[in-house]
Amino acid sequence: MNSVSSPIVSSKMKAAFLDFATLGPGVNTASLDKLLQVSYHTNSNHAEILERLHDKEVALLNKAVLDRDIITTSGELKLIVLAATGTDNVDLSATEKCGIAVSNIRNYCTDAVAQHVMALILGLTRQVGGYRALVSAGAWQRSEAFALFEYPIRELTGKTLGIVGYGILGRAVAKAARCFGMEVLIAERIDAEKDTIREDRIPLRSLLQQADVVSLHCPLTNSNHHMISTRELRLMKKDSLLINTARGALIDSQALVEALDAGIIAGAGIDVLAKEPPTDDEPLLRPGIPNLILTPHIAWTAKESRQRALDQMVENITDFLGGGRLRRIV
Repeated sequence: MNSVSSPIVSSKMKAAFLDFATLGPGVNTASLDKLLQVSYHTNSNHAEILERLHDKEVALLNKAVLDRDIITTSGELKLIVLAATGTDNVDLSATEKCGIAVSNIRNYCTDAVAQHVMALILGLTRQVGGYRALVSAGAWQRSEAFALFEYPIRELTGKTLGIVGYGILGRAVAKAARCFGMEVLIAERIDAEKDTIREDRIPLRSLLQQADVVSLHCPLTNSNHHMISTRELRLMKKDSLLINTARGALIDSQALVEALDAGIIAGAGIDVLAKEPPTDDEPLLRPGIPNLILTPHIAWTAKESRQRALDQMVENITDFLGGGRLRRIV
């Protein structure tokens, strides 16, 4: 007797990962695939998102934009899970109105970012790039001495690190800096009321004047856009360094370039720009800017951090399926 096998119907919720490429290579998705029936997409524009979410119950994304139009027309959507902490790419008022849950991930790249900050500081104070270039050009081979002295090298011991934004990342950087013998100053929020300034914080102006290294770790808000511009850079010590692994628009790029060109500060380590990927008119992309280390938003990208990001997404989904609210925004 011939039997006709019925198609296997999955009981898993359908999901689309709209910009999986943003997690980079080598991330293990086995735990996610056990939970959901996932279609993976490298990246997705607005039209593609509309199409890819039309029958999906779960949207997985990092930087893809879910606007009101997408959210209100994705009739099956029940859950949005972000592979990031920031939620500005999702219309939360629309998700709340439609009864769609939203969760994010948190504190998944703290160690990676803190280590990158220290790498930038060390790269600048130890003049790694300059000496590497000299060796590549044959200067060591031609030298009459056993060591080269073209670039001044400084120790971090006894130097002062000024931290702007003292959340989990700022605290991790402070801990690492103290291991190198640095003193730590913490800036008060620029929008803090005078009667709420804490004893362990100092005004940003004072921090800029005292710190040997200034490191930014605050979110971008309306009140701190271009918080570091010409006036602030001129407050800093002539031999000081500026580090930014937070948000590009915290710094006025053109003002920073002018300060580095003029020797107003000694150097900068920058991992973030106002627009990413950047366009050719970004001032910090100009070749030959002195004492600048520019990295392409990689502070967070250690493999362990990227895997931790996906693992937290899985935790959020598992908790949601069990009726919980783990890391819920809406």
